[in-house]
Amino acid sequence: SALGFSKFSIRLNNRQVLNGFLELLGLADRSTAVLRALDKLAKAGPKHVVAEMMETAGATQQQAEEILQLGKISGGNQQVLAEAKQMLRGNRQGLAGIEQLEQMLAALGAAGVPEARVRIDLSIARGLDYYTGTVYETYLDDLPGIGSVCSGGRYDNLAEIFTDVQLPGVGASLGLDRLLAAMEELGMVQKVSATAPVFIAFFDGQRLPEYLRLAAALRSAGIGAEVFPEPKKLSQQLKYADRRGFRVALIVGEEEFRAGLCRIKDLQHATQQDAPLEPHAQQIIAAVRQILAGGPT
Repeated sequence: SALGFSKFSIRLNNRQVLNGFLELLGLADRSTAVLRALDKLAKAGPKHVVAEMMETAGATQQQAEEILQLGKISGGNQQVLAEAKQMLRGNRQGLAGIEQLEQMLAALGAAGVPEARVRIDLSIARGLDYYTGTVYETYLDDLPGIGSVCSGGRYDNLAEIFTDVQLPGVGASLGLDRLLAAMEELGMVQKVSATAPVFIAFFDGQRLPEYLRLAAALRSAGIGAEVFPEPKKLSQQLKYADRRGFRVALIVGEEEFRAGLCRIKDLQHATQQDAPLEPHAQQIIAAVRQILAGGPT
């Protein structure tokens, strides 16, 4: 809320509910593989998840589909918990997880968290196998496809890797990249202008000195230039350049290096031209100056 997001939901589950259900299905000893597959449900879809459970955990198709049925329980929080209780009848661990979820809902209500903000979602698994209790993920209602922007849970035994003292804990992580991307997409932040007019795409780590020499030549001529920090696909780099407001992009991939050329792209007018790669980049500098001056390309 402090960041300006008014529409988001916290999807809450408990690992004991899942582990208890796996006990009922006879899959308790394969819980890690099953839950890692379940964690991919939102991205991969049910068919992929069922296939992975069968392949990596040795589950039958019926067992895998029953696990998905647990996750499909819908309705209000109390209705979901009531139906889950029926599916977990006779399993102490699973019913303990339901009780913990009921306590969590009560605590969140007492803390002033709106009831509509929290949703019991029994498909939430979190793929890491050190979680032992509450698990949750947070989604933006306007951009659910962006994935969870804040997630975490309880782990009672993680610290035993480092100490014999039992130190139960809880933890959470924020998806800062996703939050910033969402804020930009929803128009919540202003576009940040580049501090330099020229963007230099970066494709091959072994050629980094050549990209840096090109940037240095431009800077020596009084033209600011920024080299992209890591090799990535051109489409991703140009998307970054457009988002930052660069005026010109210089593209020198392996094909251009072989041809001895630099592709000069006018990002404002969507035009491009080639200039020879030279030790001092004089023709490149001249072409960039012409674009920055608003002349024809």
